[in-house]
Amino acid sequence: MSRADWRVILLASLGGALEFYDFVIYGQFAQYIGRNFFPNDDPTVSLIVSFSVFAVGYFARPLGGIFFSHIGDRLGRRRVLIITILAMSAATTGIGLLPTYAQWGVTASVLLVLLRIVQGFCLGGELPGAIAYVVETAPRRSGFSVGVIFFCVNTGVALAALLNLGVHEMLTTEEIGAWGWRIGFLVGGGLGVVSFFLRLSLEESKEFARIRAVAGASAVPIAEVLRHHTPAVVVGVAVLAVTAGFNGLLFAMPAFLPQAMGYTAFTAIAAQNVGLAVISVGLLAVAWLSDRVSRKALTLIGTVLMMLLSYPFFDALEQRSMNPLVLFAVIGAAASICAGTVIGVCADLFPTRIRFSGVALSYNLGFTLFSGLAPVIAALLARNTGVAANAAYFMIGCAFLAFVAALFMHRFDGRILADLAPAEPSTPNT
Repeated sequence: MSRADWRVILLASLGGALEFYDFVIYGQFAQYIGRNFFPNDDPTVSLIVSFSVFAVGYFARPLGGIFFSHIGDRLGRRRVLIITILAMSAATTGIGLLPTYAQWGVTASVLLVLLRIVQGFCLGGELPGAIAYVVETAPRRSGFSVGVIFFCVNTGVALAALLNLGVHEMLTTEEIGAWGWRIGFLVGGGLGVVSFFLRLSLEESKEFARIRAVAGASAVPIAEVLRHHTPAVVVGVAVLAVTAGFNGLLFAMPAFLPQAMGYTAFTAIAAQNVGLAVISVGLLAVAWLSDRVSRKALTLIGTVLMMLLSYPFFDALEQRSMNPLVLFAVIGAAASICAGTVIGVCADLFPTRIRFSGVALSYNLGFTLFSGLAPVIAALLARNTGVAANAAYFMIGCAFLAFVAALFMHRFDGRILADLAPAEPSTPNT
């Protein structure tokens, strides 16, 4: 890739990192948000309701994806990337300044839900737009380009986790519950403004501009996706299940481990950071490899490992039979094989003309269903069965679904290289 390609990819990825920080900081402080906005005599009930609001943000993502992908496939990717980061920053700042239930009653709870919807709506356009943008910037290194995005996204998540760790180190639990949880949201809002100004220098995707000049823009991109590419959407949603489910559980660990397994907040956050670090480095290496070997083979290997390791991982956590830092490093390494592959697969399922809409639909449906519900299902499994390790069954189900989808990948992928100009013939990567 050229220096110009690197600059474009890093700018798109930086925005994604900061915007994802804004989205997941909620999960880092979910237990305190639950007490402040959904008070209940049973703290587990407050946590479940708080996680449900976390899921609401995910359920807004498909609608945001449809809205912003229509703009992106008709008018260009750049506009979407600028609009979404600005709106996301405003919503994050709003949560940081929002009065609690004790101050405003149910109005505060409703406003919190609405702001989470805004966050999810914007994120529904942000990441699919960034994915489409970078694979069209460096089509021959599409897997690695998408890997850079998600390396940066995980860096944003790690930043949120580190801020959470710092807040727990500097403040008492009472101080965090009273006001300390707001720090993460206010910092995120400020970072989003910085990202907005950086993105103003982006230019439109040259590959998309070329395709639009030759074939014209689709009148209703999402309708074209559903009419001609529904099987690819189904494969995309299913293959993303493994990474979406794992991410949903990983982001919720700072709240889940203390509540369901009795770990300290510090231990939970430290373990999460180890997992994030391992998966970030691992997915970048696997993404580089995915441009050179079969993505289907990598996906099958990763999903089998996740099916085999998920229950031993949760059981060892509950039984305290291994150091949680080691456990998160091992599961992070296994998850990185899937994370470094499946997002590139998703982008490769759709032609350039309607890629934004295809990626937005499959990506947002996948993460809504499997990531948004993961914390809620994990908390319910732990509470209703009395065995916290049973949360693993959700992860096993996600991995199995992705394994099945990977068997059908070769029928639909290869669109990125197939869309290159005739002067650049190439054989699609299957």
